[in-house]
Amino acid sequence: MKTANLAHARPAPASPAISGNSCSRSRDWRAPGAMHLRLSAVLVLLALFSACSSDSGKPSESAKPEAKGPELITARSAFQKVYVAARGWAQDAKPYRLEGIVTTDGNGQDGKWAVWRGSFASPSRRSEKSFTWSGSAAEGAPERGVNPGVEDSYSATNSSTQVFDMAFLKIDSDQAFATAQKHGGDKILEADPKTPVFYVCDWNHNTNQLIWHVTYGAARDASKLTVAVDASTGEFIRVEK
Repeated sequence: MKTANLAHARPAPASPAISGNSCSRSRDWRAPGAMHLRLSAVLVLLALFSACSSDSGKPSESAKPEAKGPELITARSAFQKVYVAARGWAQDAKPYRLEGIVTTDGNGQDGKWAVWRGSFASPSRRSEKSFTWSGSAAEGAPERGVNPGVEDSYSATNSSTQVFDMAFLKIDSDQAFATAQKHGGDKILEADPKTPVFYVCDWNHNTNQLIWHVTYGAARDASKLTVAVDASTGEFIRVEK
Protein backbone atom coordinates (compact mmCIF):
# COMPACT_ATOMS: atom_id res chain seq x y z
CA MET A 1 0.00 0.00 0.00
CA LYS A 2 2.72 2.34 0.87
CA THR A 3 4.45 1.43 -2.39
CA ALA A 4 1.35 2.23 -4.46
CA ASN A 5 0.83 5.58 -2.85
CA LEU A 6 4.38 6.55 -3.57
CA ALA A 7 3.99 5.46 -7.20
CA HIS A 8 0.96 7.67 -7.78
CA ALA A 9 2.46 10.74 -6.08
CA ARG A 10 3.29 13.76 -8.33
CA PRO A 11 6.18 16.02 -7.53
CA ALA A 12 5.09 19.61 -6.77
CA PRO A 13 5.99 22.09 -9.51
CA ALA A 14 9.14 24.00 -8.71
CA SER A 15 8.80 27.69 -7.99
CA PRO A 16 10.53 29.83 -10.56
CA ALA A 17 13.85 30.96 -9.30
CA ILE A 18 14.25 34.67 -8.77
CA SER A 19 17.34 35.46 -10.74
CA GLY A 20 19.09 38.55 -11.97
CA ASN A 21 17.82 37.95 -15.50
CA SER A 22 14.15 38.02 -14.45
CA CYS A 23 14.57 41.35 -12.62
CA SER A 24 16.38 42.76 -15.61
CA ARG A 25 13.50 41.77 -17.86
CA SER A 26 11.06 43.46 -15.46
CA ARG A 27 13.03 46.74 -15.60
CA ASP A 28 13.29 46.59 -19.39
CA TRP A 29 9.49 46.34 -19.56
CA ARG A 30 9.07 49.56 -17.57
CA ALA A 31 11.97 51.54 -19.18
CA PRO A 32 10.23 52.93 -22.30
CA GLY A 33 7.64 54.83 -20.22
CA ALA A 34 10.27 56.32 -17.91
CA MET A 35 12.42 57.35 -20.82
CA HIS A 36 9.41 58.99 -22.48
CA LEU A 37 8.71 61.03 -19.36
CA ARG A 38 12.30 62.11 -19.03
CA LEU A 39 12.44 63.07 -22.71
CA SER A 40 9.25 65.11 -22.37
CA ALA A 41 10.68 67.00 -19.38
CA VAL A 42 13.87 67.78 -21.28
CA LEU A 43 11.87 69.08 -24.26
CA VAL A 44 9.79 71.33 -22.00
CA LEU A 45 12.91 72.78 -20.38
CA LEU A 46 14.49 73.38 -23.78
CA ALA A 47 11.36 75.18 -24.96
CA LEU A 48 11.33 77.41 -21.88
CA PHE A 49 15.04 78.20 -22.27
CA SER A 50 14.55 79.05 -25.95
CA ALA A 51 11.65 81.38 -25.12
CA CYS A 52 13.65 83.18 -22.45
CA SER A 53 16.62 83.57 -24.78
CA SER A 54 14.38 84.91 -27.54
CA ASP A 55 12.69 87.44 -25.25
CA SER A 56 15.98 88.66 -23.81
CA GLY A 57 17.28 89.39 -27.28
CA LYS A 58 14.40 91.74 -28.10
CA PRO A 59 14.80 95.37 -26.95
CA SER A 60 12.10 96.44 -24.57
CA GLU A 61 9.83 99.23 -25.69
CA SER A 62 10.49 101.05 -22.42
CA ALA A 63 14.26 100.65 -22.88
CA LYS A 64 14.40 102.81 -26.02
CA PRO A 65 16.80 105.73 -25.45
CA GLU A 66 15.10 109.10 -25.26
CA ALA A 67 16.18 111.83 -27.64
CA LYS A 68 18.74 114.00 -25.89
CA GLY A 69 17.81 117.66 -25.61
CA PRO A 70 20.17 120.60 -26.12
CA GLU A 71 22.76 121.59 -23.54
CA LEU A 72 22.71 125.37 -23.18
CA ILE A 73 25.69 126.94 -21.42
CA THR A 74 27.27 130.37 -20.95
CA ALA A 75 30.36 131.61 -22.75
CA ARG A 76 32.89 131.04 -19.99
CA SER A 77 31.81 127.41 -19.56
CA ALA A 78 32.21 126.84 -23.29
CA PHE A 79 35.53 128.70 -23.34
CA GLN A 80 37.05 126.32 -20.80
CA LYS A 81 36.17 123.38 -23.05
CA VAL A 82 37.61 124.80 -26.27
CA TYR A 83 40.67 126.25 -24.52
CA VAL A 84 41.78 122.77 -23.44
CA ALA A 85 41.50 121.59 -27.05
CA ALA A 86 43.39 124.63 -28.32
CA ARG A 87 46.28 124.04 -25.93
CA GLY A 88 46.41 120.49 -27.17
CA TRP A 89 46.85 121.88 -30.66
CA ALA A 90 49.54 124.42 -29.65
CA GLN A 91 50.98 125.08 -26.20
CA ASP A 92 51.25 128.83 -26.86
CA ALA A 93 47.71 129.14 -28.24
CA LYS A 94 45.87 132.27 -27.12
CA PRO A 95 42.29 133.29 -27.86
CA TYR A 96 41.38 136.21 -30.06
CA ARG A 97 37.60 135.70 -30.32
CA LEU A 98 34.79 133.90 -28.53
CA GLU A 99 31.30 133.90 -30.00
CA GLY A 100 27.92 132.27 -29.65
CA ILE A 101 26.30 130.65 -32.67
CA VAL A 102 22.59 131.14 -33.26
CA THR A 103 20.63 127.86 -33.49
CA THR A 104 17.03 126.82 -33.04
CA ASP A 105 17.84 125.38 -29.58
CA GLY A 106 17.27 128.69 -27.80
CA ASN A 107 17.25 132.45 -28.12
CA GLY A 108 20.32 133.48 -26.10
CA GLN A 109 18.31 135.79 -23.87
CA ASP A 110 19.81 134.21 -20.76
CA GLY A 111 23.37 134.44 -22.05
CA LYS A 112 23.35 130.78 -23.08
CA TRP A 113 23.73 129.01 -26.39
CA ALA A 114 24.12 125.38 -27.41
CA VAL A 115 27.01 126.20 -29.77
CA TRP A 116 30.06 128.37 -29.04
CA ARG A 117 33.17 128.93 -31.13
CA GLY A 118 36.57 129.95 -29.81
CA SER A 119 39.25 131.17 -32.21
CA PHE A 120 42.91 130.87 -31.24
CA ALA A 121 46.29 131.89 -32.62
CA SER A 122 49.71 130.33 -32.15
CA PRO A 123 52.63 132.76 -32.73
CA SER A 124 55.14 129.90 -32.82
CA ARG A 125 53.22 128.11 -35.55
CA ARG A 126 52.10 131.35 -37.21
CA SER A 127 48.73 129.72 -37.45
CA GLU A 128 45.20 130.18 -36.19
CA LYS A 129 42.51 127.63 -35.58
CA SER A 130 38.94 127.61 -34.32
CA PHE A 131 37.36 125.08 -31.99
CA THR A 132 33.61 124.73 -31.70
CA TRP A 133 31.82 123.30 -28.71
CA SER A 134 28.36 121.93 -29.38
CA GLY A 135 25.60 120.69 -27.13
CA SER A 136 23.01 121.27 -29.81
CA ALA A 137 20.14 119.03 -30.83
CA ALA A 138 19.27 121.20 -33.83
CA GLU A 139 19.32 119.79 -37.34
CA GLY A 140 22.57 120.61 -39.13
CA ALA A 141 24.36 121.65 -35.92
CA PRO A 142 27.93 120.50 -35.22
CA GLU A 143 28.43 117.13 -33.56
CA ARG A 144 28.19 117.23 -29.78
CA GLY A 145 31.45 117.97 -28.02
CA VAL A 146 34.48 119.92 -29.22
CA ASN A 147 35.05 120.06 -32.97
CA PRO A 148 38.32 121.43 -34.41
CA GLY A 149 38.28 123.74 -37.40
CA VAL A 150 40.77 124.16 -40.23
CA GLU A 151 44.21 125.57 -39.46
CA ASP A 152 44.98 128.82 -41.25
CA SER A 153 47.84 131.33 -41.41
CA TYR A 154 48.10 133.99 -38.71
CA SER A 155 49.59 137.48 -38.65
CA ALA A 156 50.18 139.27 -35.35
CA THR A 157 49.70 142.62 -37.11
CA ASN A 158 46.11 141.86 -38.07
CA SER A 159 43.98 144.11 -35.83
CA SER A 160 40.94 141.82 -36.11
CA THR A 161 42.77 138.85 -34.63
CA GLN A 162 44.52 140.41 -31.63
CA VAL A 163 45.07 137.74 -28.99
CA PHE A 164 44.24 138.39 -25.35
CA ASP A 165 45.04 136.85 -21.98
CA MET A 166 42.18 134.70 -20.72
CA ALA A 167 42.52 136.36 -17.30
CA PHE A 168 40.75 139.41 -18.79
CA LEU A 169 37.58 137.36 -19.31
CA LYS A 170 35.93 137.92 -15.94
CA ILE A 171 32.40 138.77 -17.06
CA ASP A 172 30.29 135.94 -18.44
CA SER A 173 27.78 136.26 -21.26
CA ASP A 174 24.76 136.24 -18.93
CA GLN A 175 26.23 139.20 -17.03
CA ALA A 176 26.92 141.04 -20.29
CA PHE A 177 23.29 140.43 -21.28
CA ALA A 178 22.07 141.94 -18.00
CA THR A 179 24.08 145.10 -18.70
CA ALA A 180 22.86 145.32 -22.30
CA GLN A 181 19.26 145.02 -21.12
CA LYS A 182 19.67 148.25 -19.18
CA HIS A 183 20.83 150.11 -22.26
CA GLY A 184 18.09 149.47 -24.79
CA GLY A 185 17.93 145.70 -24.91
CA ASP A 186 14.84 145.50 -22.74
CA LYS A 187 12.89 147.65 -25.22
CA ILE A 188 13.92 145.44 -28.13
CA LEU A 189 12.66 142.29 -26.38
CA GLU A 190 9.50 144.03 -25.22
CA ALA A 191 8.68 144.84 -28.83
CA ASP A 192 9.67 141.38 -30.09
CA PRO A 193 10.18 138.73 -27.37
CA LYS A 194 11.43 136.19 -29.93
CA THR A 195 14.47 138.24 -30.89
CA PRO A 196 17.64 136.13 -30.53
CA VAL A 197 20.61 137.59 -28.67
CA PHE A 198 24.12 136.50 -29.55
CA TYR A 199 27.53 137.40 -28.21
CA VAL A 200 31.00 138.14 -29.57
CA CYS A 201 33.99 138.75 -27.31
CA ASP A 202 37.24 140.19 -28.71
CA TRP A 203 40.12 142.54 -27.93
CA ASN A 204 39.98 146.24 -28.81
CA HIS A 205 43.57 147.23 -29.50
CA ASN A 206 42.68 150.95 -29.54
CA THR A 207 41.42 151.00 -25.95
CA ASN A 208 43.21 147.86 -24.70
CA GLN A 209 39.94 146.36 -23.55
CA LEU A 210 38.31 142.99 -23.84
CA ILE A 211 34.78 143.72 -25.02
CA TRP A 212 31.52 141.84 -25.19
CA HIS A 213 29.39 142.82 -28.18
CA VAL A 214 25.83 141.89 -27.24
CA THR A 215 23.76 141.82 -30.41
CA TYR A 216 19.97 141.70 -30.62
CA GLY A 217 19.12 139.97 -33.89
CA ALA A 218 20.03 136.86 -35.87
CA ALA A 219 23.11 138.45 -37.50
CA ARG A 220 25.44 141.37 -36.84
CA ASP A 221 24.71 143.09 -40.14
CA ALA A 222 20.94 142.84 -39.55
CA SER A 223 20.89 143.56 -35.83
CA LYS A 224 18.36 145.75 -34.07
CA LEU A 225 20.86 146.76 -31.40
CA THR A 226 24.45 146.01 -30.37
CA VAL A 227 25.71 146.99 -26.93
CA ALA A 228 29.40 147.00 -25.98
CA VAL A 229 30.18 145.78 -22.45
CA ASP A 230 33.57 145.62 -20.73
CA ALA A 231 34.37 141.88 -20.39
CA SER A 232 36.60 142.51 -17.36
CA THR A 233 34.35 144.79 -15.30
CA GLY A 234 30.86 144.36 -16.70
CA GLU A 235 30.50 148.11 -17.23
CA PHE A 236 28.55 149.57 -20.11
CA ILE A 237 30.84 151.06 -22.80
CA ARG A 238 28.57 152.25 -25.60
CA VAL A 239 25.73 151.43 -27.94
CA GLU A 240 27.28 150.38 -31.24
CA LYS A 241 24.00 150.46 -33.18
